[in-house]
Amino acid sequence: MDSSILIDGLTQFLALIVLLTFHEFGHAWMAAKCGDDTAKDQGRCSLNPLVHIDPIGTVVLPLMMIFLSMSGSGLSRFMIGWAKPVPVNPGNLRNPKVDDILISLAGPWMNLLLAVVLVGLARMGLIAHVPAMTSFCLMTAYISLILCFFNLIPIPPLDGSHVLRNLIGMSYETYYQFARFGFVAVILVLQIPFVRDGLSQLTLSSLRVIASWFGLPL
Repeated sequence: MDSSILIDGLTQFLALIVLLTFHEFGHAWMAAKCGDDTAKDQGRCSLNPLVHIDPIGTVVLPLMMIFLSMSGSGLSRFMIGWAKPVPVNPGNLRNPKVDDILISLAGPWMNLLLAVVLVGLARMGLIAHVPAMTSFCLMTAYISLILCFFNLIPIPPLDGSHVLRNLIGMSYETYYQFARFGFVAVILVLQIPFVRDGLSQLTLSSLRVIASWFGLPL
């Protein structure tokens, strides 16, 4: 076992938990702004990682990625995952269709914002001649962008599926029937090289664009 790969993987895992926490906080915060305090009342409008952890999406799948990376799997190029979905009561929303889309996109928007902040910190690390800070911030920004784009895939329980449900007018009942097996579909889709390569290229291209805003060479 290569200890350096294990250490890097566990570092990415911890970064992922922090990023997922902010992601779910974004959903809960937006829901409260749209008139639904369900998540807030359940303690989900919080930056405490423990209230957001999903056994499969936050623990099992990311750790599986770490061990797959040790075997040289194509999945080793990125780490993905999700947290426990934020509960939303459509009856409390002022404009259910539009507000549900805004709430669904709030998580990916949060990851995009975090990526920008992290690249800015990476630039500060470069100026201060702290290469470890620069490397860590760029790595975490990369993961944050992966989460942004990964969660936009329209497969339950990912955020893109909520946006698609609203756009095509799918009922909640039908949606939740699909959502029961969604995580299996997500894992299967990630086995498709085109999907993995597309996520990787989109993420890297976006990171380079953001880095260029700060004059940070990649």
